[in-house]
Amino acid sequence: MKKNFFRTLPKHWYIAIGMIVGIAFGVLFKVPSNDITISFVDGNSLRLQEWNLIAIQNNAKDSREFKPVDAGLLIKYVKTKIVPSQYYPNLFVYYNNGGYATYASVADIKKTPSIVSYIKPLGDMFLRLLGFVAVPLVLCSLIVGAASLKDIKQVGRIGLKTLTIFMVTTTLAIAIGLALANTIQPGLTLSPELKTQMLEASSSASLSEKMQQNLSIDLVDFVVSIVPKNPIDAMAKGEMIQIVFIAIFFGVALTMIPKEQSEKVIGVFDGISSTLIKMVEIIMNFAPIGVFALLAATVSDFGFEIVSTLAWYMITVLSGLLILILFVYAPMVRYYGGIPFKTFFSSIHEVQAVAFGTSSSAATLPVTIDTVENKMKVPGSISRFVLPLGATINMDGTALYQGVATLFIAQVFGLHLDFTQQLTVVFTAVLASIGTAPVPGVGLVMLIIILRSVHVPVEGIALIMGVDRILDMCRTINNVTGDIATTIVVAKSEGVLTN
Repeated sequence: MKKNFFRTLPKHWYIAIGMIVGIAFGVLFKVPSNDITISFVDGNSLRLQEWNLIAIQNNAKDSREFKPVDAGLLIKYVKTKIVPSQYYPNLFVYYNNGGYATYASVADIKKTPSIVSYIKPLGDMFLRLLGFVAVPLVLCSLIVGAASLKDIKQVGRIGLKTLTIFMVTTTLAIAIGLALANTIQPGLTLSPELKTQMLEASSSASLSEKMQQNLSIDLVDFVVSIVPKNPIDAMAKGEMIQIVFIAIFFGVALTMIPKEQSEKVIGVFDGISSTLIKMVEIIMNFAPIGVFALLAATVSDFGFEIVSTLAWYMITVLSGLLILILFVYAPMVRYYGGIPFKTFFSSIHEVQAVAFGTSSSAATLPVTIDTVENKMKVPGSISRFVLPLGATINMDGTALYQGVATLFIAQVFGLHLDFTQQLTVVFTAVLASIGTAPVPGVGLVMLIIILRSVHVPVEGIALIMGVDRILDMCRTINNVTGDIATTIVVAKSEGVLTN
């Protein structure tokens, strides 16, 4: 009897189908930027369409005007300044047909919901399911991984190899990004009018708040902060670097106590880790639906207008990410890990798809561990040590993007960064990538540190915020691919990889 075709499809094909359908769904049901709903103090609401300008006055010193392309900024402005202050202003609306209307006592403004708004919670639930497994899995896997190594010398040797590869690939990633940005010069393609329009986003409260943070990299403070004051608090807050410290310290200590005692403890954590991985296998059955919902919501929100505006910037970043995978990771795996290109890429489809859909190395970690151990045949003692460490401190894709973004913003403002300044970008981005949390969107905050280090206007971040989400999804693919490549190379160097 002939098998059902869909039952024989590998899981990553279902995820790929979910991605494609999600993008198409987001394009099809995208709500126009000038389609918004305003709510009044008395509880009534009104849908506004076909307008070309909205003027809103918060007080005598703070009045703003918004065009349809700025609808997202209008909504953020109301949520961050009007709603918290409970000051209900008048709204002056100018319509395309030349009409004019005033609306009093406006309490809130929202984008008119579409069908995508109702399916997005499915994606959020999928992301939460992977997210809540990530922290305990990092803890248990690292403890088992560190404790499974023979002694503290082996832990130190593998740790040194891992960190060295991470630092080298991160430096190469930034160098590739800077080389492409210097060659393509995407910042010179933006017209002065468009630059002025997009920089209006810098007045949004969310960006202003980030710019006003006292962000800096102090190496001593960073090292001190690795040690948690309270391990329970570190785990509750998801402080991944501190969790890594707790796990490695605990695992190393287990190697120093009598074997009959340590085996019982290791067995408990190994059992928990295996249970968590089984939970991930169950969760991954819902991956096509989750990825579909996440991509539909993302495409529906950012649209493709902003993509055409920043096309050369996106091309530069995406080209760099592709070069990094094809000419850094692939040769690493082939010539240092002994795994053919085809085998490597065919094995990690599912990991890359989840990374793209979730934009989070931490959320993808359970799938990464499962893939590396079952498809690449890397022993758990290596994979459960290297991969959680990589998900925390190895952010090659993010580092590359930060290098391109820095030069792009500098070019837009007519600033020339000499060799010394670009070298500063490299060193700062390497340190920033270590401190970057493995969650969506945090790369923008770390970019502020890099911009300040070379005196590039931080307000320029407003230029790239519109496409950051889609680029975040792409660079997360590189982050997890780099983790896998490093794990394979380390395993091969330890003589425990059979292929």
